[in-house]
Amino acid sequence: MSDVDPIIGNWYRNEETGNDFEVVALDEEAQTIEIQYFDGDIEELDLDAWYELPLEAIEAPDDWSGPYDEIEVDELDDYNEDEEEEFSEDDDLLNDRDED
Repeated sequence: MSDVDPIIGNWYRNEETGNDFEVVALDEEAQTIEIQYFDGDIEELDLDAWYELPLEAIEAPDDWSGPYDEIEVDELDDYNEDEEEEFSEDDDLLNDRDED
């Protein structure tokens, strides 16, 4: 049984499973907690279930961004490449106009 309170932005380890996760949302009215595991999976727990888990508060992992941030960065790189191509085409059109 845990006496660790859930705090948004804090990281915890389930001592039974070894899984690390961050509390990402609390709904006091519904008495639920939303957690996100290091691998990006999200789970919702009710407050009673939280206090039944064998939890310990931990420091955020060194690479706490997880795999989803890598996807977002790759998508941003693709977007930037598309932007560069768009500008290159526009530049060519402007150059063509200057030659006229």
